[in-house]
Amino acid sequence: MVNHAKRQIKILLFQEDFMLKELAKEMSEKMDKVYSPSSLSHKIGRNSITYSEMVTIADILGYEIKFVKKVG
Repeated sequence: MVNHAKRQIKILLFQEDFMLKELAKEMSEKMDKVYSPSSLSHKIGRNSITYSEMVTIADILGYEIKFVKKVG
């Protein structure tokens, strides 16, 4: 099974020249919960990341998540 969240997060981190360590630090501040780089990596790898965590990651990296109606 393909882990789309993991793939997308890795791509965005690379595009924005952002390290997982920085992401974990900012996630901890925004979510008021402790995220270490290791725990965040495992959470992403296990595909157990929540929607609110994905929205927060997108926000930290300067993106937003949108639902777009398919055509056809």
